[in-house]
Amino acid sequence: MKMLARWARAEWGELYVTVRGPLLERRWRAVPLSLAAVCLTAALHFVHNQSWGYGFVQDVGAVRAADPLWLALLRTPLSLFVPALDLPVWGALAQILFVFGIAEICLGRWRTLALAYAATLAGTLYARLGIWLGPDGALGLPASDAHIVDTGPSAAVVGLAVFLGWRYGARFTAGGVIAAMVVELLARENLAGREHVAAIAATLTLCALSAAHRHHTRPRENTDSGLPPLGP
Repeated sequence: MKMLARWARAEWGELYVTVRGPLLERRWRAVPLSLAAVCLTAALHFVHNQSWGYGFVQDVGAVRAADPLWLALLRTPLSLFVPALDLPVWGALAQILFVFGIAEICLGRWRTLALAYAATLAGTLYARLGIWLGPDGALGLPASDAHIVDTGPSAAVVGLAVFLGWRYGARFTAGGVIAAMVVELLARENLAGREHVAAIAATLTLCALSAAHRHHTRPRENTDSGLPPLGP
């Protein structure tokens, strides 16, 4: 039990300390973006299930690879908050509240939104690439996938979870998320599974770019402050 507790502190300790303080001090006021996203997702779900609102939600937030690219890009930001048709809405709400909430505290609102959008956009653009490659290629998709409605926060949630795990030292957690998405793809090969892997690839690229940026700026900051550069 003690070994498990030590592992948990090493894996999630930094993340826990970062999140705990703002939540204790400001409670729900610490995550206004996440609460707004939950309310928006719930509202879109309600409207989507009404006879008068189904077409509206489809027009503003439903993305398909068959759509013109400019239209798909216009709809992509809102598609993140339109629950996937084949999943229960409470799952989308829980994902957004938990993962977006942690990311909002740790990374800030705008960085959370930027990472969520990048992960979602990576999946959306991959769908077009896969259909263009065709079903015979390893990365290809059948033409029928062009008409599948692509909505939901799952790609954004996966991307944020991987980035948070990398940034805050929860490497086993990030690795577990990646492994789970690969297993999902192998067990049930569909468009959503492939888009999740595309979102992970985009997030890992951003992790590498962030690490390179921090590596190059840190010695410069130390030199400007009169301190010797870090490292050998």
